[in-house]
Amino acid sequence: MIVDELEKKLRPPEMELKPYPPKVIILTSGEKMVVREVKREETGVLLETIYPLMGVMEDFYDIVAVRMYSEVLGWYRYRVANEFIIVGAIDDVIAGIVTSRCVDENIGMSLHTLTVKRGLRIGAQLFAAKMEHHLEFLDQKEVWIVAESPIGFRRWMIEYGLKNAGDCYPEIHHELGGVPTHILTKEIYDAVRDEKVTGTRPVDPEVLATADTLKAPDEYPQIPGFKRSKS
Repeated sequence: MIVDELEKKLRPPEMELKPYPPKVIILTSGEKMVVREVKREETGVLLETIYPLMGVMEDFYDIVAVRMYSEVLGWYRYRVANEFIIVGAIDDVIAGIVTSRCVDENIGMSLHTLTVKRGLRIGAQLFAAKMEHHLEFLDQKEVWIVAESPIGFRRWMIEYGLKNAGDCYPEIHHELGGVPTHILTKEIYDAVRDEKVTGTRPVDPEVLATADTLKAPDEYPQIPGFKRSKS
């Protein structure tokens, strides 16, 4: 009983977040990727997918994987407030993961995007999906975003035309560290939405069932610098 009461004190206050409605995206390969929110009982397969990438230095996979691992584990242990995780899966196999959280009802804090199956713009699709969740389903006003790789900077800051917070709001700092914080406002999002956000709803039950039981990939052949399978 003492442990239970202490645990309650350790956990951050949680907002009640609306669930992200699943969708399906037809990739350029013709494959169907189901995009959906994950459940806490699926934490193990997420960590299994992320862990082998911690040693990959190319394209900054190492820092993204390490930080995402801690975010997923922190979410599982109830040590991060208002976090949600969205996954893209092709025939049950995880193709990409995104993490994010809400600071309050109006501000979102984008955390990380990890592309597992490269070459199909899966990371870009999943990043757009988490922005969709923040600004449409959670009805937030803006999302704070940072990039830890040149690829991320091109995909988010340049392609979305984000505001550099330092130019107008020097007091704003993303919680991931001192890298420049950029802001996606609802106005900017609406201007690029039709180009960036893809997929259809509702998802056919048979297609949705292909993402029922998530699996970690057996190999990571498209990731530069990865020299071993997860096994």
